[in-house]
Amino acid sequence: MATDGGGNPDVGVISSSITPVTVISDKPRDKIVEHEVKEGETVSSIANDFGVSGETILWENDMTVAENIKVGQKLRVLPVSGIAYKVTSGDTIYSVAKKYRASAQAIIDFPFNNIGDDFALTTGDLLIVPDGALPEKPKPAPTQYLARENIPVADLGTTQFIWPASGDLSQYFSWYHPAIDISNLGGGPIRASDAGTVIVAGWPDSYGYGNRVIVDHGNGYTTQYSHLSAIYVTVGQKVSKGDVIAVMGSTGRSTGVHLDFIIRKDGTALNPLALLGK
Repeated sequence: MATDGGGNPDVGVISSSITPVTVISDKPRDKIVEHEVKEGETVSSIANDFGVSGETILWENDMTVAENIKVGQKLRVLPVSGIAYKVTSGDTIYSVAKKYRASAQAIIDFPFNNIGDDFALTTGDLLIVPDGALPEKPKPAPTQYLARENIPVADLGTTQFIWPASGDLSQYFSWYHPAIDISNLGGGPIRASDAGTVIVAGWPDSYGYGNRVIVDHGNGYTTQYSHLSAIYVTVGQKVSKGDVIAVMGSTGRSTGVHLDFIIRKDGTALNPLALLGK
């Protein structure tokens, strides 16, 4: 055992061989933070620690893939993957979304963006554009998903959920957006993802979901279908998996025709992509 000059065991001595570890809080961040590069870190490892993409760090710090980072270097890290954009005169939610190939709805949904109910932007404000990409780096074309036809009521309670609508997957599940968005400029029918009982049908409050339907599947699961233009069911009505229950729309806090689709288990939102059939 190591001792000090008086023969007593060393207390509170930290070995110089210990490597510092970056510890990131699980609490959602509301702003850009500055990170000082430590020995052994790479852009990839820092991105993984903060839960963002490597490209997000490169873009925010005007770096290229070929550049190496150095110990002590200060890097700006966004709260989510995407782009940070300073609003200029004449900008709109739609022009910013188009420029960075992002979803206007995602910009509005990000809880720390300062956007009012009229969607107006303030010159000089910093916007976080979730999943945005620089103009010269286009994103791959979205996958097309098709709603299935009616399935027998016998499947009640199986938790084998089907796609509720046809369209493009325009926004993914995240901590600030506990749903997926399926967009279709032509609208189209919304189908019950599983059999159950309608417990909400309409616009019962001032929430941004607008017209919505919630179906209780009787096994702890519920599904919610929001921003609807028309509703074909009523509270208490039994529905079968695949039944048409509504029409896609853009009511509530919405920037365009789409379905905001939520699956909850005992009140907790789950990622629909982990539960929906292929």
